Amino acid sequence: MTWLVPVPVVLPLLGAALTLLIRRHPNLQRAVSLLVLSTTVAVAIALLALTATGDPLTVAVGGWAAPLGIVLVADRLAALMLVVSTSVTLCVLIYSIGQGLADGDDAVPVAVYHPAYLILTAGVTNAFLAGDLFNLYVGFEILLAASYVLITLGATPSRIRDGTTYVVVSLLSSMIFLTAIGIIYAATGTLNLAQLAGRLDALPGGLQLALQSMLLLAFGIKAAVFPLSAWLPDSYPTAIAPVTAVFAGLLTKVGVYAIIRTQTLLFPNGPAADLLLVAALLTMIVGILGAVAQQDIKRLLSFTLVSHIGYMLFGIGLASAAGLSGAIFYVVHHIVVQTTLFLAAGLIERRGGTTDLDRLGGLARLAPVLGVLFFLPALNLAGIPPFSGFLGKLGLLQAGVAADGALSWLLVAGSVVTSLLTLYAIGRVWNLAFWRTPHPEMPPDGGPVPRRVLPRLMVGSTLALVVLGTGLTVVAGPLSDLTSRTAVDLLDREPYVHAVFAEEVP
Repeated sequence: MTWLVPVPVVLPLLGAALTLLIRRHPNLQRAVSLLVLSTTVAVAIALLALTATGDPLTVAVGGWAAPLGIVLVADRLAALMLVVSTSVTLCVLIYSIGQGLADGDDAVPVAVYHPAYLILTAGVTNAFLAGDLFNLYVGFEILLAASYVLITLGATPSRIRDGTTYVVVSLLSSMIFLTAIGIIYAATGTLNLAQLAGRLDALPGGLQLALQSMLLLAFGIKAAVFPLSAWLPDSYPTAIAPVTAVFAGLLTKVGVYAIIRTQTLLFPNGPAADLLLVAALLTMIVGILGAVAQQDIKRLLSFTLVSHIGYMLFGIGLASAAGLSGAIFYVVHHIVVQTTLFLAAGLIERRGGTTDLDRLGGLARLAPVLGVLFFLPALNLAGIPPFSGFLGKLGLLQAGVAADGALSWLLVAGSVVTSLLTLYAIGRVWNLAFWRTPHPEMPPDGGPVPRRVLPRLMVGSTLALVVLGTGLTVVAGPLSDLTSRTAVDLLDREPYVHAVFAEEVP
């Protein structure tokens, strides 16, 4: 069944080409996009089932064996990320179709949207499956090229301005990554991750630290790690709601995934672990303080997105099985919940005419279904028991206590403070937007165009993600067991290396 491995990359690319050819037929475009992403989700689930035993699946593209050829590797971590990411992209696609049908696609050129969206999906899946650093770079560039198009759809002045910031920062990150790739190849003669796992250990300590730092810098920008995160709250909120949601849910997590993969496979005993813990603490605290100060819901959610990247770095920096397991669990949780909240924010903007907290109010009475769609993922993000957000944070706190170091205890305290401030920020949104009396400037219908009834596809897709996010609590036991076994494999490195070469490569 190794032929399934490249399908999540190839299928969206073929779908993008087809939707571009039929750009004059929007209904057919929508059908093709839905079919492609639905099939990709099914393939991702099959890959997760096939890798559940712990044996990764590999494919040498074009028949060129590693390390000369391009290798795609689906292990437990990659397969899990594929399932979550493709499920989320499918739900967001349905949301965007509902928005387009309701608005007549006036604001968004649908002929461009579907090809770009499928190319973005292909870039994300390629990054998860990449078995060498250069192919990982290619995955990043594919998704970034598509994101440049998506973030500026509609071509409003604010989207062009903020999209330019996003492009410049992304190019800087790519330049750093490509420079690191060049130095690594010059020092080791390979870019294959499995082969690098053996060769990097033989390099001098100073050179290892320099290479590790360059990769962390490149991935830290992509993951919006403080102090490399200032671009995100200014870039994401101006895009259309579906684009903002998929960016918030996925793009930063691809950076986190790259950190997990390189830290465990290439630098398992690297000296930068303490640096990651410091960055985690600062990312948590600075991000959530920024969220508390915001008056716009989308900007507030953007700052919470930055803040909660710190939880993932916390688990990675601990470099223990428990820490990595907690980090992976939290990545899965956060992809679903953060995407859901941004979709809900899009519904709030549609129903209330704005996302400015000073101009909202009474939505719990005017749109009770919308209240539920925001309330449940908001509690989940804040880490209220028994939701998956609480369980993920609890796992990270237990790993931090078990590490029993000064930095880990500081991270435990910072995690608790961040969780409490997240609850305060989310509670403030609920109080001002949903609970208080409607603002005098907010007409009962939510704007000059009557929008009492929200489009069913938009509500249904958001509801599907709410159910998925809540369902993570129900399957928390099996999911935690899967992430624990995944963490053990990552720290062992042998299953990954043997899957690529059938024997350890020095």
